[in-house]
Amino acid sequence: MTMDLLFHADILLDDYSVLTGGYLGVSGDRICYIGQEKPSEAYESFRAMPGHLLIPGLYNLHTHSSMVLMRGVGSDLPLDRWLEEKMFPVEAKLVDADISVGTRLAMLEMLASGVVSFSDMYMSPQISAAEIERTGMKVNFSKAIVALDHSIPHDENAHFIESLAFYDSCGGSMANDRIKVDFGIHAEYTSHEAIVRRYGEECKARGAIMHLHLSETQKEHRECKVRHGKTPARWFYDLGIFENPTVAAHCVAIEPGDIELLASCGVTAVHNPSSNLKLGSGFMPLPAMLERGVKLAIGTDGAASNNNLNLFEEMHLASIIHKGYMNDPTVLSPTQLLSMATLAGAAAQGRENCGALKVGYKADIAAIDLDRPHLIPMHDIPAALTYSAQASDVTMTMVDGKILYENGEYLTIDAERVRHDVKQSMGRLFG
Repeated sequence: MTMDLLFHADILLDDYSVLTGGYLGVSGDRICYIGQEKPSEAYESFRAMPGHLLIPGLYNLHTHSSMVLMRGVGSDLPLDRWLEEKMFPVEAKLVDADISVGTRLAMLEMLASGVVSFSDMYMSPQISAAEIERTGMKVNFSKAIVALDHSIPHDENAHFIESLAFYDSCGGSMANDRIKVDFGIHAEYTSHEAIVRRYGEECKARGAIMHLHLSETQKEHRECKVRHGKTPARWFYDLGIFENPTVAAHCVAIEPGDIELLASCGVTAVHNPSSNLKLGSGFMPLPAMLERGVKLAIGTDGAASNNNLNLFEEMHLASIIHKGYMNDPTVLSPTQLLSMATLAGAAAQGRENCGALKVGYKADIAAIDLDRPHLIPMHDIPAALTYSAQASDVTMTMVDGKILYENGEYLTIDAERVRHDVKQSMGRLFG
């Protein structure tokens, strides 16, 4: 029996231990061999990668992919004004063609930076899902409910109806589970109690994952306490939302009691340092969350508030801002950050046997060029990946055993067509 592909690289990050001069074998969509000795089995293809490090592919646990079309729009505004004055007016003009090209452009950016899977919260999920299926990436997609008019019952709310219909149309997954459908709530301040409670019940009945924004700003957090006499985390908890596996983005303004709540309910908090800093929202209390055992992942947020989808930049920022803020260089180790960007992200997406270079795990792999000047010399691999490495150091991204990006070439996306279609969208949206 022959296997599909055998790699030989200078270094492998083998289940978070460093393996020098290692071989990695791929059969189908799985890793079938890792070791320093060449395997005895025959492989259809052999790929020598001198001067390279193989790592697990990265997981971007919170983004709004098609918002790449609004990259840089409304810079230097606080979140509430940025949304109301800049984002919502442009989003009202979006058509299916814009969602399509926005998704493709986002995937170009993420594949070139080693991302294999992302959790996306945006409109027209069926359009984005079709693009993702063709490309070969993984995604957890949620069509988030928004319910500003409290007089409209849940069964007449278009977002509620569309979200359930999208989930039920595919039984919660597509493309051999590469595409998973989550439930999504935009936020406490764009919802109301009746619809959130019912939506949470529908999510629980289907065994789905819930994705939401939580306490992104002090203003949002404070106003929720005025409206309900409780924090957003407590509000969602009391409505039964945390009875579902939950991914909560931002978590900037949460209080000590909220941290205990997230830890006890197994909620995964997603750190989005670039977006939170650019919008002036503040800092997630990550050290306290680590201390209390909260599950943690990392994400970029949308490119409209970031302004990129570079997960290496997020890891770098997360690695240094908390050390400076806490006056403690031991806060958040490189290994913890790499786990947030890989294993923890995969677990939060409900993906078993993903997020590590390990026999039996999915062959989701990124290759890093070690010959770049800023990576020479490399005394500490995890530290180099978080403090030195750049997204542009990625030379290959493999998902489920298929190479989707290599040395600047996209094997499943027509990059020139994407650039052409982006210009068409820009002329219509901003012309």
